[in-house]
Amino acid sequence: MRARKIMVVAAATAAFALTAAGCGGGRAGVEGAGDTPAAGANKGALIGVAMPTKTSERWIDDGNNVKAKLESLGYKVDLQYANDSVPQQQQQIESMLNNGAKALIVASIDGTALTQQLADASGDNVKVIAYDRLINGSPNVDYYVTFDNEKVGVQQGTSLLTGLGVLDADGKDTGKTGPFNVELFAGSPDDNNAQFFFKGAMSVLQPYIDKGTLKVVSGQTEFSQVAIQQWKLETAQARMENLLNKSYAKGTKLDGVLSPYDGLSRGILNATKAAGIPNPIVTGQDAEKPSDKLILDGVQYSTVFKDTRKLGDTAATMVDDVLNGKTPETNDTTTYNNKVKVVPAYLHQPVVVTKDNLIKEVVDSGYYTKEGVEKGE
Repeated sequence: MRARKIMVVAAATAAFALTAAGCGGGRAGVEGAGDTPAAGANKGALIGVAMPTKTSERWIDDGNNVKAKLESLGYKVDLQYANDSVPQQQQQIESMLNNGAKALIVASIDGTALTQQLADASGDNVKVIAYDRLINGSPNVDYYVTFDNEKVGVQQGTSLLTGLGVLDADGKDTGKTGPFNVELFAGSPDDNNAQFFFKGAMSVLQPYIDKGTLKVVSGQTEFSQVAIQQWKLETAQARMENLLNKSYAKGTKLDGVLSPYDGLSRGILNATKAAGIPNPIVTGQDAEKPSDKLILDGVQYSTVFKDTRKLGDTAATMVDDVLNGKTPETNDTTTYNNKVKVVPAYLHQPVVVTKDNLIKEVVDSGYYTKEGVEKGE
């Protein structure tokens, strides 16, 4: 029970407290807790939207997309960014609840750090939609909207093999035996998606590592060895510099790098450029404009495009459904176990983007302008 609830109870009379305690339904002082809302009962309600950071342009786009969709449905929106700070995100969610938010859409920084805030939300009958990052360790996550994250990893691994010439454009083995020297990167250990991306990619790459077509020169192939905390470009760049100094200083060629995110990809390419070596085949994710430009310029090989407008629409529609007594549409009720429950999810499909189809997928779809991707800003 949060401070504002304690104050309410402290101010109440003993008789009122006894009466409230004896009533059926939700917590004392929480009107209608546990009830199914009638259609239109929450018209104009406040919705809290908690995003992790503004350091990645995709999260700025996500926040704006979710806010615009909710407002088009008639809701008020409290959109907050937490600057990659877990305590700040916790405080922002508490503030949203204190201000009377009727539902929360949360892209968590640390998927295990919001248990108390979600318990508070549940106590107030506030529904929680996990947005693109599963929230772990809590029974109070109602729905999850994301992309098919393991498929993203499969696409990244396949794209690396295609760029190296091991697979052709149709995904068929070309018979090339290499060996091709590669290095592996993974996302942040506190982001549930990072494990899915890495698992998917390794399901494709491991057979080629086992038969010697791919050689990880550093020997670092475990998630714990290759993960980059908080998806930081600078951390990826520093690790790549270290790998180059230790494993490639004597002229060994670096052919490719598995990167799960465009920010890491740019850090990796910064390191190879500074070392004066030819651009390796580098994958990515999110189709961020600076990486789109690198792809058009032939520097970064590929990215995985996830049209986050679809996530925003789905998350907002889920909120609208639960606030009007409807059951949101889901298409996966088995995959996303958050260690306490399987969270029903709606998965969208990602698309691999290279120089050949970037304009079609990213520009012609209206996601970014041609000028934006050509300038990288």
